[in-house]
Amino acid sequence: MQVEFNDSVCSYIEKHIMQNSNQDFLATVAKKSDGAELRGDYSRITEDYVVGQDWHAYTEEQHALWRKLYQRQAQLLPGRACNEFISSLNALGAADGIPHFDTTSDALFKATGWRIVAVPGLIPELEFFTHLANRRFPVTVWLRTPAEFDYIVEPDVFHDYFGHVPLLFNPIFADHIQDYGKGGLKAMQLGGLEQLSRLYWYTIEFGLIQSPEGLRVYGAGILSSGGELKYCLERSGSHHIVLDVERCMRTLYKIDSYQETYFVIRSFRQLFGDTAADFAPIYERIRPLGVLAADTLLPGELELIKS
Repeated sequence: MQVEFNDSVCSYIEKHIMQNSNQDFLATVAKKSDGAELRGDYSRITEDYVVGQDWHAYTEEQHALWRKLYQRQAQLLPGRACNEFISSLNALGAADGIPHFDTTSDALFKATGWRIVAVPGLIPELEFFTHLANRRFPVTVWLRTPAEFDYIVEPDVFHDYFGHVPLLFNPIFADHIQDYGKGGLKAMQLGGLEQLSRLYWYTIEFGLIQSPEGLRVYGAGILSSGGELKYCLERSGSHHIVLDVERCMRTLYKIDSYQETYFVIRSFRQLFGDTAADFAPIYERIRPLGVLAADTLLPGELELIKS
């Protein structure tokens, strides 16, 4: 349930609770990342971690950097990205500079009932899942520096917008993301966040899809990466195997290198169908089985890219 956050209805105690909650979140991130701090400005967030985009604050240098990032990725997309992504990206008309979120939201809402909301960067799981469950996709407002052109630790506006937003115009995929948000809220109560996060990582961020023309990319982490967009479709040391939800939920992943396993779906409808089930019994069933290393290839699993 959304609660409007303003001075007329919010007491001092409620504000104090929100401030402490935000401090706890930032402290947790710092602990997990050896003391590193998040890049974004969290001083002006609402209760659901939304901020204003302040589009006019972007500099011409930042728009120029966006154009360079966009041009590099756009040149790599043909023959690698799925057609649904390419057609939606082209329709967005975002090649000339950092886009206005409000303009995109209006078009997105007309297409699939989704909106994008500006956030300062990474946000807590509860707020993230709540946004998705209500068909709102969080997009970071800040852009990487030129020195981070090829690699960035935190997701920035280019990753979030270029990688994620286009496929939200696809009705089936858009419904899947909303269901993922609802599933995340439930997983928080069932102790299944680790398992669900692996599924998200290997599908929404690093997923491949089988098309009539061959394997194509739909995962945002790949689509916004210059190196991995080429690497993931080559015969290499990495595995390319058919998606099995339970197997995927058990598989660890790497955050500081190219993936060692890529999971392949037949269609977005298959992805939606395979992930529509109640995950509660799956969490219980796979928890005693333990995890699988990122480079595991189980007996009977076939490599889909032949040498």
